Amino acid sequence: MIAVHGKYALEVSSPTPITSERQHEQYLSVLDRLASKDNPTTEEEKYAEVLMILVEAYEEHHHSIPDASPVEVLRALMDANDLRQKDLLAIFCSESVVSEVSHRKRDLNKTHIGKLSKRFNVSPAVFFLSRSIRRALWRGSQFKGLAFLFPCRSFVPRRQ
Repeated sequence: MIAVHGKYALEVSSPTPITSERQHEQYLSVLDRLASKDNPTTEEEKYAEVLMILVEAYEEHHHSIPDASPVEVLRALMDANDLRQKDLLAIFCSESVVSEVSHRKRDLNKTHIGKLSKRFNVSPAVFFLSRSIRRALWRGSQFKGLAFLFPCRSFVPRRQ
């Protein structure tokens, strides 16, 4: 059995597969608290791993992220940040380039991707990788020096 401090414990004695949004939120809350802990014990790390597996299984079934083209990723980021094409002029240098990219007449290049990743605070890889890798990058977090993939509630990072 995995022993964890009472403040991280769930209402149930052992984590079980998630069957509701309420339970999902509860598991996320516990993971958030564990992730913010400076020196988690080995038992707490194991507990977090179990919760992550359960949350990921639930999210894959109920909140799956569809594959998206680079332009669709850009549009999602723009929507999440309430931006319009004119707001990206500094990145694309002209309205015509923004329009061409937006209408898939021109691909994003390395310079665009670099600037967009800085603008939206995401890895450049989100513009060209598969759904599973893109999801991992968006959910990436540090947990005692290990790259753990903590679930988040939204598909797209929002401005801070």
